[in-house]
Amino acid sequence: MPSTLIITNDFPPRVGGIESFVSELCRLLDHDVVVYASGSAGAAASDHDRPFPVIRDGPLLLPTPRVAARATALLREFGSTRVIFGAAAPLGLLAPSLRRAGAQQILGLTHGHETWWAQVPAARRLLRRIGDSCDHLTTISGYTERRIASGLSPSARARLLRLAPPVDVQRFRPPARPDIRSAGRCIAVARLIPQKGVEALLQAWRIVLDRSRSGARRELVIVGEGPLRPRLERTIQRLKLSASTRLVGALPSSGVISELQQASVFALPVRTRLVGLNPEGLGLAALEAAACGLPVIVGDSGGAPETVREGETGFVVPSDDHALLAERLILLLDNPALAQDMGARGRRYVAAHFSTAVARARLGEALSIAP
Repeated sequence: MPSTLIITNDFPPRVGGIESFVSELCRLLDHDVVVYASGSAGAAASDHDRPFPVIRDGPLLLPTPRVAARATALLREFGSTRVIFGAAAPLGLLAPSLRRAGAQQILGLTHGHETWWAQVPAARRLLRRIGDSCDHLTTISGYTERRIASGLSPSARARLLRLAPPVDVQRFRPPARPDIRSAGRCIAVARLIPQKGVEALLQAWRIVLDRSRSGARRELVIVGEGPLRPRLERTIQRLKLSASTRLVGALPSSGVISELQQASVFALPVRTRLVGLNPEGLGLAALEAAACGLPVIVGDSGGAPETVREGETGFVVPSDDHALLAERLILLLDNPALAQDMGARGRRYVAAHFSTAVARARLGEALSIAP
């Protein structure tokens, strides 16, 4: 019988950082799980191929009496003793019901959005209740830990654990043939939304082209999909970037790895929006790029700077400083040996702090699973 019940609104085939995180946790738990998730188009086909049961229930799970009853029924039906909330807010409000139903360990994952819960009075009170009801809340970065801790009781604060989205460094790795890398190619991987700063990257790319030496090859590859795409296409046309810029859309992880392995630098000037309520929690795409041996340039939003060792594995730039971003890009594009050295150090950094082995150990600690 599955030992862990995972309750989440974020699960494949939906695409996103939390979805990838929750899916990876299933693997780290050796698929000894049952997933209770909201439904989405195409879910049935993908669920059929999974080595564990997935129960779908409508377009959105909320901490209502009906969802609480269904969750407790599943806990008893499958004999699970552990519960993981894919996102602690708001589903962590179900914790007391599940505790009464027999859950022995309850873990709530936090990401980026819980940082604003800690700042808004009404949401802050709910977050405090969630922290007190779970055995542990996890945080993905030092930045999110500081912000979320401010909304918790002293007891819940003491039980915070760091669990960043894991990077499989066996899959995300440099190419077997170094010559596959294209000198002069920059890549960004992101959902196309304002927070990711892709429009700022395009502005900087125009400067890169204008300042590059004659004949230097330059190419910008943007991997991802999202509501900002039409606006970005117009910006590419306005800035006359069509000849050097490709919007390739969303790709499966194998396609992302292939594109990363062919690039020479990763850049994503992520930004904080909504008067500080919408920062970047960490930045899985930047970590995956570093694992593939790329130097990384990120914006100074939230926990994003924690994906980089400044000047060693890449650079952190003010999110809207197009000129500085362009300067850093030119430095790395014009100096392949420097880029390669930074990328190698970045891979070692990711392996030491963000690998699946690190995440497995942290998860075992959180759920009292013996190594």
